Amino acid sequence: MNPMSSSVPPSPPAAPPQHHLFGPAGERALAQLMARRALLAFDFDGTLAPIVARPEDAQVPRALQRRLADLAQRLPLAVISGRSVADVRPRLGFEPAYLIGNHGAEGLAWRPESGALQTLRERLAPEQEGLRALGVQLEDKGLSLALHYRLARDREAALTLIERLLQPLPAALQRFGGKCVVNVVLREAPDKGLAVQTLLHHSGCETVFFVGDDVNDESVFERAAPHWLTVRVGAEPAGSRARFFLGAQAEMAVLLEKMQHLLGPSLPTHD
Repeated sequence: MNPMSSSVPPSPPAAPPQHHLFGPAGERALAQLMARRALLAFDFDGTLAPIVARPEDAQVPRALQRRLADLAQRLPLAVISGRSVADVRPRLGFEPAYLIGNHGAEGLAWRPESGALQTLRERLAPEQEGLRALGVQLEDKGLSLALHYRLARDREAALTLIERLLQPLPAALQRFGGKCVVNVVLREAPDKGLAVQTLLHHSGCETVFFVGDDVNDESVFERAAPHWLTVRVGAEPAGSRARFFLGAQAEMAVLLEKMQHLLGPSLPTHD
């Protein structure tokens, strides 16, 4: 018998200490990264676009659109969102080299083998009226489902109903939380971390810059190589595996301006 078999499993490694990206260590890391050919990758909601009460109202602010369009002309740029590609594309205001949706599952030529999502759809279909009554919006994104409860008057009651409807969850599915949302995806589906690794190889870049703000972005932070630069948006980044953090989404404008400055003047365009 293995004498270690009954021991308490080891705790996961502690998250690395984090520093604000605009501090001395972050400024050095950003300058070093922008001196190389880097894949620039961004989450959408809460990163490029401010969080809003109604998901359908989300949009990249115009000031960020212009800076992102300029960066996309000079380095490969990816937007990797939990939304579907069709949903997020018209909200950008610029054209990235790569657009990945459904938490990494859409845009990589991946095709699901399991029909478990359809089974869950059929279970939830007759419950839509009850969900709406509690302020829960069921969003079907094809390769994932999302139950939004930001507009619920009683969020505890909304979560209780969501929990009841998702139990038991088919073994082929997994769920994870977010900012006032419960997401359900196929276990076999690529996540954002795998999407970034795939795009890095496809783009021929040397390294990666990635910014995200939510649970589904941690798969990128966890897979990041030591020379990647990863940033979590949020004033309370405790437990995140990102190397650096920004205090709020509003700091994205300053970040993009710094990146443009480090790349030098843009080439003139001709009509």
